[in-house]
Amino acid sequence: MVALERLFINPSSTIRQAMTCLNQNTKGIALVVDQERRLAGTISDGDIRRAMLRGAGLEMPVQELLASKVGGRYPQPVTAPAGSSPELLLQLMQERFIRHIPLLAEDGRVVDMVTLDELIPKQHLPMQAVIMAGGFGTRLHPLTLELPKPLLPVGDRPLMELIVNRLHEAGIHQVNVATHYLGEKIKAYFGDGHSFGVEISYVSEEQPLGTVGALGLMKAPTEPLLVINGDILTRVDFRAMLAFHRRHNADLTVAVRQYELQVPYGVMESEGPYVRRVQEKPHLTFLVNAGIYLLEPTVHRYIPCGQRFDMTDLIERLLQENRPVANFPILEYWLDIGQYTDYQQAQEDVKNGRLD
Repeated sequence: MVALERLFINPSSTIRQAMTCLNQNTKGIALVVDQERRLAGTISDGDIRRAMLRGAGLEMPVQELLASKVGGRYPQPVTAPAGSSPELLLQLMQERFIRHIPLLAEDGRVVDMVTLDELIPKQHLPMQAVIMAGGFGTRLHPLTLELPKPLLPVGDRPLMELIVNRLHEAGIHQVNVATHYLGEKIKAYFGDGHSFGVEISYVSEEQPLGTVGALGLMKAPTEPLLVINGDILTRVDFRAMLAFHRRHNADLTVAVRQYELQVPYGVMESEGPYVRRVQEKPHLTFLVNAGIYLLEPTVHRYIPCGQRFDMTDLIERLLQENRPVANFPILEYWLDIGQYTDYQQAQEDVKNGRLD
């Protein structure tokens, strides 16, 4: 049970601070309260994802985000009195299609919160996963000269074991692993996956086939396929990603991260030879690829068999066919272990409990 205080933010908190609150409490919600703990509103992970896709900056106060919910399905938070029965709370969640209910005292103070996961144990998630684990890891030499990157220890366990555990916790049981460089060592460690609570199959690339090419060697899936790079550490909510993917009727959903860049110079906006505007050291914000994808089974026909094919190639092909491709903003912890400084950061993050 998470401490109630870890759910609280105040109306002047920023979206960035709300994201930090969500990451720390792992409940997918932040409660906006005044000094007396009276509830002013709620900020869910979905609220923030939608705000990011609208281009909202991370320094926007959450009170502005709450104002934007006026006129929506639930402009006021759905709450229940303290002491409500589990049956009543579950019925309310199912009727309102929500996952959290703050419990209030008679004076409006928040005294507890109940989540859907507490009332209904997590069930099997209807999708398979593919871990892309065939890279050479050359930027991590000499660590990867005799050990494939997925087996590099992070804390007291290999990197890929942390990924497999996240999939298992999410309710994903079928895991495919695409291997190439030192793939036999990966197979020797994980075997059929039963010791890790999953069933693992292997796809061996005789030559590197890119970030998607290995999928062409697999049997066509019958359910959505979650593809994750084998050097990604994350606490992304795969259930939320699947719900987002379905809600937007996407053929392919790409997990993205917000990336900020400050230009260290004054930027001149011109029209012909004339200056129209000057921006001094502006901040630019982008959504960048986070190396996690969700594919519908129908996408498999666009992937060639036995040929090098990258995810960017697949996205371009789908866009040319006017197929829907969606962005899913990641709010949770995420780290791409591409080079040694990232690997050091991963060790610190595990030590400090950021992946718990």
